Amino acid sequence: MTRPGAYLRQPAPRTFRDRRDAGRALAELLTDYLPGVAGAQGAVVLGLARGGVPVAWEVAAALGAPLDVFLVRKLGVPQQPELAMGALAGGQVVMNDEVVRSLGIDDDVVQSVIERETTELRRRERAYRGDRPAADLRGRVVILVDDGIATGASVLAAVRAVQAAEPASIIVAVPVAPRSASRKIAQEADDVVCVTTPDAFDAVGQVYRDFDQTDDDEVRDLLAAPTTRRAAG
Repeated sequence: MTRPGAYLRQPAPRTFRDRRDAGRALAELLTDYLPGVAGAQGAVVLGLARGGVPVAWEVAAALGAPLDVFLVRKLGVPQQPELAMGALAGGQVVMNDEVVRSLGIDDDVVQSVIERETTELRRRERAYRGDRPAADLRGRVVILVDDGIATGASVLAAVRAVQAAEPASIIVAVPVAPRSASRKIAQEADDVVCVTTPDAFDAVGQVYRDFDQTDDDEVRDLLAAPTTRRAAG
């Protein structure tokens, strides 16, 4: 594969109808960039639950690649759960030391949040996958998909967890991200593919007309839907 440097992006601003529409736009960019990668190198697409799964399904279907779910849990600040002090994935913890330091959060509090989110992560693993084992990533091209990147902590935790499985390479693919986060992720992933990087980045949802929360039932339905039919057609 030819590396694009720091990251790929479309120069023009983009908006998406919903996550499925964003996934189709991302798939178009990936199929131009990675011709035949799914069949030739055994690619597997991982959708970060929950919002990344609808995006990932479109990517997997376009590439004719298998789809699996990958669980990442934000480590929210106590009393401010929407503010991330880090992220957890596959036993890997990525902390935002600046947030922890500026708010004076004790180590005991951090550990308590990690333990709570680990329990929830395991519950969701069982809820989404049931008894089906996780995809074997060793030696494969892993395309890690989310509905967007904000700070990058969740995706970075996912990248480090996937690295432990010894894949051939890791490509992070998202519809939207700020340039700063794309550059940070590109330091650890093999490539970052992004459809649009707004000059004035506020939040992932700013490029979506419909950014309603993805629920557990939708995740399960998408994981059960075949992703190879388009390639076979």
